[in-house]
Amino acid sequence: MHNHWQSEVVLKIFFHLVGWTATALLLLQLIKVDIPEAPQTTAADKISAPPEIATLLRRSCNNCHSNTTHWPWYANIAPISFEVKGHVRDGRKWLNFDIWNQYDEKKQQERLQGIVDTIDAKMPLPSYIWAHPNANLSKEERRSIKTWAQALIKE
Repeated sequence: MHNHWQSEVVLKIFFHLVGWTATALLLLQLIKVDIPEAPQTTAADKISAPPEIATLLRRSCNNCHSNTTHWPWYANIAPISFEVKGHVRDGRKWLNFDIWNQYDEKKQQERLQGIVDTIDAKMPLPSYIWAHPNANLSKEERRSIKTWAQALIKE
């Protein structure tokens, strides 16, 4: 009899926890992460890169570092949306290939150095690669991007 009472208490606690968790997740949907409107750009504003580099940038970088983000279905479901939209907002803020030619020379040089410094290990983010395996870059592809960026850096 004592075990039956304990089982009922455990089940009651479990269902309360599930109910509160579901309520919290539903309430989280009311919180929206806004991405600032992309500035109007022209083809002249975009970065110019050799075709093979442009292909790699489109495949592995543009979702966060351009105005042409392809939003997955889960990008509007909290709490995942906080992470996804935060990465895109921060990525565009730091480097946006669609407004490259709006950057002054100093900013372009800083961003090129940033590409050189991060392409080997940090970019694309492991969490992005997990969700988008086709964005993963081989060592050779990373080396190609790095070599391209290094060639544009003015010492």
